[in-house]
Amino acid sequence: MQSLIRSITSQFRTSFIYRSFQSSPRICTDLIQRYAHDRALNQGKIIHAHLIVNGLANSTHFASNLISFYTLTNHLCNARKLFDEIPESNIARWILLIGAYSRCGFYQEALTVFHEMQNHGLRLNKFVVPSVLRACAHLYDLRIGKILHSLILRYSFQSDIVVVTALIDMYCRCGDVENGRRVFDTMEQFDLGALNAMVLGYAQHGFAKEGFHLVDQMQMFNIKPNLVTWNTLISGFAKAGDQVMVSKLFQIMFINGVEPDVVSWTSVISGYVHNFHNQAAFHAFKQMLEYGFYPNSATITSLLPACASITNARIGRALHGYTLVIGIEEDIHARSALVDMYAKSGFISEAKMMFSKMTVRNTVTWNSMIFGYANHGYCNEAIELFNHMEKLEGEKLDYLSFMAVLTACSHAGIVQMGKSLFLLMQEKYKIVPRLEHYACMVDLLGRAGNLSEAYDIIKTMPMKPDRFAWGALLGACRIHGDIELAEIAARNLAELEPGNAGNNMLLSNLYAHTGSWEIVARYKSKIKRHKLRKLSGCSWIETT
Repeated sequence: MQSLIRSITSQFRTSFIYRSFQSSPRICTDLIQRYAHDRALNQGKIIHAHLIVNGLANSTHFASNLISFYTLTNHLCNARKLFDEIPESNIARWILLIGAYSRCGFYQEALTVFHEMQNHGLRLNKFVVPSVLRACAHLYDLRIGKILHSLILRYSFQSDIVVVTALIDMYCRCGDVENGRRVFDTMEQFDLGALNAMVLGYAQHGFAKEGFHLVDQMQMFNIKPNLVTWNTLISGFAKAGDQVMVSKLFQIMFINGVEPDVVSWTSVISGYVHNFHNQAAFHAFKQMLEYGFYPNSATITSLLPACASITNARIGRALHGYTLVIGIEEDIHARSALVDMYAKSGFISEAKMMFSKMTVRNTVTWNSMIFGYANHGYCNEAIELFNHMEKLEGEKLDYLSFMAVLTACSHAGIVQMGKSLFLLMQEKYKIVPRLEHYACMVDLLGRAGNLSEAYDIIKTMPMKPDRFAWGALLGACRIHGDIELAEIAARNLAELEPGNAGNNMLLSNLYAHTGSWEIVARYKSKIKRHKLRKLSGCSWIETT
């Protein structure tokens, strides 16, 4: 190790970087930050080696930057080593590591280190609280968030604006908007950052009108909304499908001298797509171009799902071409959205080509490709790709990854593998099954004829089964002719979907197969008597 450091340092001494550092340590700090931004691991290690030789690596200033550097380059073990080398008496080391983990998205690691800090008997300080609250917010850990709130009151940190803003954000992101508002109302002095956190909470949870009223009230306290505030409100009303309020907000922005930007238009487009108002989204995109705004990666990423949902290959391909023209095709989010669009549209070869070109992939990319394979009958390819993902980037697996591969197992009838993956998800990756996972398992077992086992899954679910779980069981009963279980499934579906005749029709067809024509007549009479209707299918495929 020492010989390696000497060798690297020797190279470093002959470089421009070394000569610059000799004259100004600030240049070294700037370089570490630049290499962190560029994810340039080797260059950062060279500077780290020089700092070790000169005995500066453990100073609070340089350690802070190096911990952030290693965290951003995904080398958490090196960040942790630096933390352990800082003297234990230095409370700043806890602030550094927890802050770096939280800023870079390693929220669980941030909470783990915070628990270590508590176990060491160290008193909570106001500099570490915002980082821990941010971690709680992104992990939706309301329990730890509330404990922190009580500690904030105990140590009288509630007068600190940064702490209070982080607390409001935590409550709102965790869905407890009411408590977020209570915290906001108790602020000694209102602040724009806190207002934006509160408005974001309202907008994200369907209370955009309340957010708008709050903005109006705050102007009485001379808290003027900025572009972030307006964009948040636009996003909230657009997601609610309120086109009138979206137009009104644009007008108010102009009156207040605030120019809409790309984010404003992207929020509108995203909201329309969210509500399946795809033509309105395309129109907004056209308007955006006419006003002279150039779309960015987020804009294209927001619009591409509209192409996938209506299977409009022409517009999707045109947007793909546009990404090449404006130079964002290499962006991981744009490429992931393109993979998803092509996969959902049934163009598996194009999706596969885009996927294979990507040198860096995120969870969305992997999941989109696995779902694409599974939903279009390429079940073995889906399972193979999932195994490849687990081998290369197991930490990126999420609940949707397992949804995709369980769907593939269900369609292919691979029961044993499906069961193994369902256990793997819980035991190794600690992912709590959702309703969708249970519905997948019911479908998997039901299709294979294991109806009693599928029914046992429904009975032992920790939450109330939804129409997808009961629907999967009813469909399987129809295939395998189990009238007794079919009646149970149909009764439960009738409670969940009282106006849907489709379930009764399935049961009627099952009785018809057994020759029980009296019962068939009874069900048909029931459908007519109660004026039940079958939920109609639809297709969004356009023809030219």
